[in-house]
Amino acid sequence: MIHGQPQLTVTYAHVRTQDGAQDMIRIRKARLSAGIVLGVAAVMTPLAALAGPASASTPGPNTPESVPAGISVASLPGTTVFGTTPADTPEDVSFILKERNLGSLEAQAQQGFRNYLSVGQFAGTYGQSPANIAALTSYLAHFGIKTDVYADDVDISATGTAGEFDAALSVTQNQYHVPSFAARDGLGAIPAQNVHGIAKSPLLPYRLSSFVLAIFGLTNYGPYASQAVHGNTGDLKPQKGSSNYCLALTGLPDACNRPSNFAANYNLDGLYAKGADGAGQTVAIVTLAAVDPGAPQYFWKSIAKVPDTGRTLAVDNIDGGPGAPSDAAGSGETDLDLEQSGSLAYGANVIDYQAPNTDPGFADAFFTAASQNIASTVSTSWGEPETYLESVILSGQEASTYVAAFDEAFLEFAAQGQSGFDAAGDSGAYDNSPDTTNLSVDTPADSPYLTSSGGTTLPFSGTLTGPDGSATVTVPTQRAWGWDYLWLATAKINDESEAAAAEANVVGGGGGFSAFEPTPSYQQFVPGTHNFHAVRYLTPTDYTAVVPGLVEPTAWNFNPAPSVTGGSGNGRAVPDMSADADPLSGYLLYEPSFAGIGEPVLQGDWGGTSFTSPQFNGSTAVIDSYLGHRVGLLNPSIYRAAQSSGSSPFNPLDTARTSNDNIYYTGNPGEPYNQAVGLGIPDLTKLASDLTS
Repeated sequence: MIHGQPQLTVTYAHVRTQDGAQDMIRIRKARLSAGIVLGVAAVMTPLAALAGPASASTPGPNTPESVPAGISVASLPGTTVFGTTPADTPEDVSFILKERNLGSLEAQAQQGFRNYLSVGQFAGTYGQSPANIAALTSYLAHFGIKTDVYADDVDISATGTAGEFDAALSVTQNQYHVPSFAARDGLGAIPAQNVHGIAKSPLLPYRLSSFVLAIFGLTNYGPYASQAVHGNTGDLKPQKGSSNYCLALTGLPDACNRPSNFAANYNLDGLYAKGADGAGQTVAIVTLAAVDPGAPQYFWKSIAKVPDTGRTLAVDNIDGGPGAPSDAAGSGETDLDLEQSGSLAYGANVIDYQAPNTDPGFADAFFTAASQNIASTVSTSWGEPETYLESVILSGQEASTYVAAFDEAFLEFAAQGQSGFDAAGDSGAYDNSPDTTNLSVDTPADSPYLTSSGGTTLPFSGTLTGPDGSATVTVPTQRAWGWDYLWLATAKINDESEAAAAEANVVGGGGGFSAFEPTPSYQQFVPGTHNFHAVRYLTPTDYTAVVPGLVEPTAWNFNPAPSVTGGSGNGRAVPDMSADADPLSGYLLYEPSFAGIGEPVLQGDWGGTSFTSPQFNGSTAVIDSYLGHRVGLLNPSIYRAAQSSGSSPFNPLDTARTSNDNIYYTGNPGEPYNQAVGLGIPDLTKLASDLTS
């Protein structure tokens, strides 16, 4: 049978935990042409003997074909090779298979599933065929590789040695020294590492490669680090001995919010009053750092002070887990995700899917959550700028199918009625700054099959103190989160220009148009999703070839008083909805790992859209318990609800002005959607009522 030739590219990437950390991660995007695949018998011959006479356009079943793999460490700057990976080195490798009937699955997810599937039903309709799975696992077994097929028939976890994978995939794994990457511009330092990896894509016989989407795990490079968005402690002076707890802790009167403040601000209290607390549901997070043991339970009991309902917290260490907790590794991210989601859904059980800093670990965590199908709602707070993704695709450092592989997990969530959330990012409309200064959004929050969580600033007034004086900042009403309101005050207390303060504080809720994901059907005819209003404080300049084939700006010109302009855009619009994410009107974080770096374990003035993602996660579990069933992917329903005449559950924050922006996008007057806050801030009790239909 003739098959269409897959369009494959390979790449690498920078990661950002959505509360502000930006480090390296592997993320993904590609669409492959769907071919018809025949069930085949096991292949028992090394690939070197399989090359046949078939042409490239009509490959024979045993013709070696490349398959997108994870990060190519050989391409990282300054990397040197110092030997061949010992053949007996144990390895965990994941084979992500193409989902069948993909077009139908995507269409149903975007319209909203009316009847959810079990994992077995999903596997039977959308997973790979038993014959194809048997062919792949038998082929790997010939080389001594053991396999574990996930229940969804989409992810296969394989264990073996470097020598066995080298032989099966026609690669040579080498030992690489990857130099350290210094901390800069708020990004965490990445330590030097000695790792194994490959310099070229792996090969499989075409009969197998035709249904394998990606292979992850042929390197153990771990470049992730987590940094939550914290107020500039150099500009905040805690008032020791003050009778105001928050002033004494942070120097700001409104930066010590608890989950109960979120519940009051967005009317989750209305559901608590009706007896809903998440009972009967399970809420889960996916993270890349280990939880501090006991931290969530202490926070729930002693800080959030939620009722003790006897619920459980399970820690599922994916692929062996991420190692010991530490602040540098990002344990604060994991702690806050569990603290926030578990406090809001205090009657729900909680699962922490924590994975190592590897390609297969991150992918397997999502597919585990999907294949177990225990959690009714799942959130994550990790991602990367689309611009960075594009650059590393073009430079050939990571599998272009990485995004497609993760979309497959999120599609399974949708089909099974599992809600999914991701944070929209914390650099406003310029997600890849300071590396490039073009408009960009975050991935995987750009996925049509997750609910993208944006940020606002709550009303507050406070004083910043620096080496050159003090300045008062005031936010009179809830607005889109953008630190343009801080620039003048920061310039004054640090004796610098407003332009310098602006360029150093491009901070706010992520939002804009995706360059990778097309507009989903649930956004297609919603006013505001294809047009925008903007205030251009920063005009990109100094266009540079970032990598061959990609030219982007790398500097700005500053305008302190921009007018409101308008325009149009295409692609998936993000975020979907928003809540308070500004550290200066932010939250308490309890992180025992702070003690390891000599800091208090309880701190205020924390924020980032890392908070809104788990908060909406926990809130959805409460809604599920109120309705008595899962609501699944929220997006199709909330976009319909937001257009209800006179009864939308959202306040769109639609004023177009410089005091309501995410450092570019502002409100669309009279329209339900804008790229600064999405559909806006929800009334969660009203939303639950709308979801009954």
